[in-house]
Amino acid sequence: MQITFLGTSAGVPTKARNVSSVALRLPQRAEVWLFDCGEGTQHQLQHTPLKLSHITRIFITHLHGDHLFGLMGLLATCGLAGPAQEIHLYGPAGLADYVRMCGQISQMTLSNSLVIHTVEPGLIYRDAHFNVRCELLKHRITAFGYRVTESDRPGKFEVEKAIALGIPPGPLYGRLRSGESVQLPDGRTISGVDFSGPTEPGRSIVYCTDTIYCRNAIALAEHANLLIHEATFAAQDERLAEQSLHSTTTMAARVAQEAQVRQLFLTHFSPRYVKDSPIQPAELLEQARAIFPQTELARDFLIYEVPQRARSSEAEAGSEPKH
Repeated sequence: MQITFLGTSAGVPTKARNVSSVALRLPQRAEVWLFDCGEGTQHQLQHTPLKLSHITRIFITHLHGDHLFGLMGLLATCGLAGPAQEIHLYGPAGLADYVRMCGQISQMTLSNSLVIHTVEPGLIYRDAHFNVRCELLKHRITAFGYRVTESDRPGKFEVEKAIALGIPPGPLYGRLRSGESVQLPDGRTISGVDFSGPTEPGRSIVYCTDTIYCRNAIALAEHANLLIHEATFAAQDERLAEQSLHSTTTMAARVAQEAQVRQLFLTHFSPRYVKDSPIQPAELLEQARAIFPQTELARDFLIYEVPQRARSSEAEAGSEPKH
């Protein structure tokens, strides 16, 4: 599970940051899921290894423009790129009307391969390897947070044990690796469960924006491997956060702390905190780390590989954010 931040600014783009979008590249299959699609998202994608043709699902948190205005351009480009891939679009009530009206007014022909889902709190998607659920956040309009959870994976197949028992290599190993019981040519029945190490728990990522501190965000993020949470304002601008129903750095850190997540990335920063501002990004990070030390600041084009296992010094060294 690899995260690429495509836009980390709140409200409007800046020279250094585009508006909201995050890409999730799924392991072991050529599939990319997007979370939000602010203006310019398809342009941001051109500066990454990600391919437009691999996008299969797009999750919109809410209908404010900085999370939505790049959607129609991206869908149009996908439609012009050749045979249309099936794209599933998820979001709050009103999203389907927005897409339909934009298509009508611009005379854009929407592909029959676009499937729009109006979400409600709870489970919204499941397959053999992943499930996605959402919860209502606390913002000025209806806004959802999303959680992607990977299914648990079988433990490592113990080849040496199989060889010691005289099990011939080949297709039988594949069946045993998947946990099946198989009958050997000599009549013995062998269970694959006996040849697997401890089950490896699936990873989970949570995306919460836009929202002020709320209990639903904590519940959604409980024990997640990665929480991506908005931090529009510095701690000293809490009054502005309360007026606009956005989070401060310390609010986001409290969510991470109370949910007991492993890693927090802050995003959706107000453009007021620019190079010449009295409050610099280093101070934003310091404020959050005072509450939750495992905090990083997201930046456009940062890539983060969600670790396979609980953090150790080796795992942490191998999962540093990349440019």
